[in-house]
Amino acid sequence: MVLLNSNESWECNDFGRLEKVDGSTFVKKGARSRCSMEVDMDSREFCANGVCMKATEVEVKLDEGNIQEAECSLREGLSLNFEEARALLGKLEYQRGNVESALRVFDGIDLQAAILRLQPSLAEKPSSKKGRSRSESQHAVSQHAASLVLEAIYLKAKSHQKLGRLTEAAQECKSVLDAVEKIFHQGIPDVEVDNKLQEIVSNAVELLPELWKQAGCLQEAIAAYRRALLSPWNLENDCCTRIQKAFAVFLLYSGVEATPPSLGFQIDSSYVPKNNLEEAILLLMVLVKKYHLGKTKWDPSVMEHLTFALSVCNQSSVLANQVEEIMPGVYHRVDRWNSLALCYSGAGQKNVALNLLRKSLHKHERPDDLMALLLAAKICSEDSHLAAEGMGYAQRAISIAQQEAEHLKGVGLHMLGLCLGKHAKVCSSDFERSRIQSEALKTLDGAIAFEHKSSELIFDLAVQYAEHRNLNAALRYAKQFIDETGGSMIKGWRLLALILSAQQRFSEAEVVTDAALDETAKWDQGPLLRLKAKLKISQSLPMDAIETYRYLLALVQAQRKSFGPFRIDPQIDDDTVNEIEVWHGLANLYSSLSHWKDAEICLGKARQLKEYTAETLHTEGKNSIFLIFFFIKFPEQLGVRLMYERRGQIQEALGTYCGALLIDPSYVPCRILIGSLMSKMGSDALPVARSMLSDALRIDPTNRNAWYNLGMVHRDDGRIADATDCFQAAAMLEESDPIESFSSTC
Repeated sequence: MVLLNSNESWECNDFGRLEKVDGSTFVKKGARSRCSMEVDMDSREFCANGVCMKATEVEVKLDEGNIQEAECSLREGLSLNFEEARALLGKLEYQRGNVESALRVFDGIDLQAAILRLQPSLAEKPSSKKGRSRSESQHAVSQHAASLVLEAIYLKAKSHQKLGRLTEAAQECKSVLDAVEKIFHQGIPDVEVDNKLQEIVSNAVELLPELWKQAGCLQEAIAAYRRALLSPWNLENDCCTRIQKAFAVFLLYSGVEATPPSLGFQIDSSYVPKNNLEEAILLLMVLVKKYHLGKTKWDPSVMEHLTFALSVCNQSSVLANQVEEIMPGVYHRVDRWNSLALCYSGAGQKNVALNLLRKSLHKHERPDDLMALLLAAKICSEDSHLAAEGMGYAQRAISIAQQEAEHLKGVGLHMLGLCLGKHAKVCSSDFERSRIQSEALKTLDGAIAFEHKSSELIFDLAVQYAEHRNLNAALRYAKQFIDETGGSMIKGWRLLALILSAQQRFSEAEVVTDAALDETAKWDQGPLLRLKAKLKISQSLPMDAIETYRYLLALVQAQRKSFGPFRIDPQIDDDTVNEIEVWHGLANLYSSLSHWKDAEICLGKARQLKEYTAETLHTEGKNSIFLIFFFIKFPEQLGVRLMYERRGQIQEALGTYCGALLIDPSYVPCRILIGSLMSKMGSDALPVARSMLSDALRIDPTNRNAWYNLGMVHRDDGRIADATDCFQAAAMLEESDPIESFSSTC
């Protein structure tokens, strides 16, 4: 309708309008209006409705403070109504930089009156072809009038923002959107909407949440973001993308817990986020999907935010799927392999991760990628059979770190020490095992010189010293780990309690466990409760242990029934307790008290957690058959088999042990029990018993039960000297035997 003409230089503002600059006159490409506009380079004029008016006349009156006279001049000269004239004057003052003067002009606009006048004209549609030309012209004029008034209110909000009045600015910006909703009851249509009007609406929608954030009204900002995304504003893809990204970032990092969307926005059978994290992940996934569909340009920061969000909720497998779906060419293939390896490693799929890293570290790809080498060494350090390969990766990483990143040399030494410790467990000779174990400790001690504040390195040193039965050094490092982490990690408390239990300080270990329980959220107390139950057993308090197991069982069952929406794929978590394990612990405890019926009930409950074939069905009176099928299914549940052994069912127990050994040949308790039973079957079975027990000690050289039973075999076979050595080893280990394996904390 109106544009300011000037012989000075102007540039386009956010709405395609001209502003003063030094240089040529610019016109925004694509900006258009339904009304004629002219730019006269020789004189500055307002032009509207086919009439032109000198701008200098209006400016003089504004400079004199005569706003009403300037308004009257515009209304009479250009045939404008009150709101339109005020809007033009305010815009002129805003463009001239007179923000406070612009606010005084804008304050005189009655927005509600303008809305009432604009509603009928914008709602009407041409009813016939005959009157279409005239109706379209009137419709265009009405839209431009709406644009002019709404632009004035928007500029009023911008003026408040420039003056630091953020709450007032947000209220004015909100009034723009409220007005649009009143004018367009069904939302802004996709067609027949003036470009300028749509641009004003889009800018207001995008500005409102930012104003609320700047004003510190964070809940209002959340409501504004949701309103922007859920109301029919007819936003362009780029504008909608910016709002979605800004909202996701706000949800992730603002520190404010957003309330769930109101019921008015919820649709039947639709997914409704329950917290900030879920809503942010949903928005970021929508953005990634829009890129895949070609609706927006690739923004690497979106993937970075999504990586953070999914990592926080322990959904590495979901993140891996997102990385795999990214179009080829966005990431270099080696970078994609490394990212996927990290995701799969976090999801517990170590073999998949290691295979990807092997491809990445191939001689024709990036064989000297330091981060990939360290990750590969880390994965290999968790498996005794891969430890030798991991040693190679770690040594390469140390060599590269010395040249390029010396600050990572300590990390390389750390990984090398872990790999050496794991590799020692599969050595064939005692001499080689002892040598490599010593080298592992020496390497970790060397790493601590570079990473003396690394809590993970301190923890691993504590575990290594504990496994070597250097309990004083282990205790010192365990306490240091708790100090470094502020007691925030369960594994530190567990290790400290285990070291104290190995020193036969059970009451102190229980005090540590109780302190850890007080500092730990209920959902994470499972491993500590299991440890407390075993401490009660060690102190000959079976009834207290049963009560602790019952509490643990209730916790585990509640966790199983309360999986969140993101618990889709199983994640590896060392700080969890399996329900079957709890039933087994109870059954083992009841069998030690000769409560056979209670033990069988516990076994039955454990069995119900897994699906069985018809072959595994049993009757209540056939305990031995039940055990054979149950423990072939679960070879790790060996402790309860003692119940049947104590009841004299030797053959049935032996059959169960042999079946379990076929399932897991490396399970040490199984070999020990078979060796023990075979030693009771006469001299002909002693070689078999000795072989079983020797294999058990090869796998776990610190198992006191294996040493004791091997000593019994040597004694029965007449090898008194060998028996004495075995009994001495068993006695020494018994003095430093923890109630759970030290490695269970890793």
